[in-house]
Amino acid sequence: MTSWFLHLSAVQQALLATCFTWFVTALGAALVFFFRRISRRVMDGMLGCAAGVMIAASFWSLLAPSIAMVEEAGGISWLPPLVGFLSGGFFLWAVDKVLPHLHPGFPISEAEGVKTGWHRSILLVLAITLHNIPEGLAVGVAFGAVGAGHPSASLGGALALALGIGIQNFPEGAAVAVPLRREGMSRLKSFWYGQLSGAVEPMAGLVGAAAVLLMRPLLPYALAFAAGAMIYVVAEELIPESQAEKHSDVATMGVMIGFAIMMTLDVALG
Repeated sequence: MTSWFLHLSAVQQALLATCFTWFVTALGAALVFFFRRISRRVMDGMLGCAAGVMIAASFWSLLAPSIAMVEEAGGISWLPPLVGFLSGGFFLWAVDKVLPHLHPGFPISEAEGVKTGWHRSILLVLAITLHNIPEGLAVGVAFGAVGAGHPSASLGGALALALGIGIQNFPEGAAVAVPLRREGMSRLKSFWYGQLSGAVEPMAGLVGAAAVLLMRPLLPYALAFAAGAMIYVVAEELIPESQAEKHSDVATMGVMIGFAIMMTLDVALG
């Protein structure tokens, strides 16, 4: 780890980390320059891996530090994590009901949220953007916790979370760009829309880091909030999408592999 990164503020570190996760989303979208379509079996395995990463990150990088912080402060160890976790899930549920979006592979007639005449490409981008809001927020909160000086938070853990989120962003970029390319959109436009879905992560990361530093007593709630939002995405979208085409064995092994990767990163670096 280079010394210049260590001397950056928590907000600057969060910005760089979430720009990295956005970059990996763009790498996934760049597959359209080489492939017109990707095997559904491969895509299901990648989506399962993304789900596994998010499940592991939700506990080791977010919920466990939240519980430890409350215990260190002498509070009720389970209450703030519980409130934050359920609040995060409810927030994503509410956004899911309001924001117009379309999951990859579904006809436009099955678009969710408020009914609108927006183009299919915009709806696809918004569906993946829903994934990326809690992911960017989680990374920002993790770096904010380090900047706030909490003993339970470590820079290695925050970096592990950013790396894990980056790994699972790769299939999400492809999940937008490849279907658009398959439908006849140009490679460049397909790539543009694919990477655009990750643009929200730096903004969410900045909000998460700044909020934690300005309102430090809310940190345990913020960590659990990000965890709840991520688990909602896993249960509502990633796992159902990965299981939809009868490749359940591949998708399940993807979940196992993703969980193992994120667990290893967090334990080794945290």
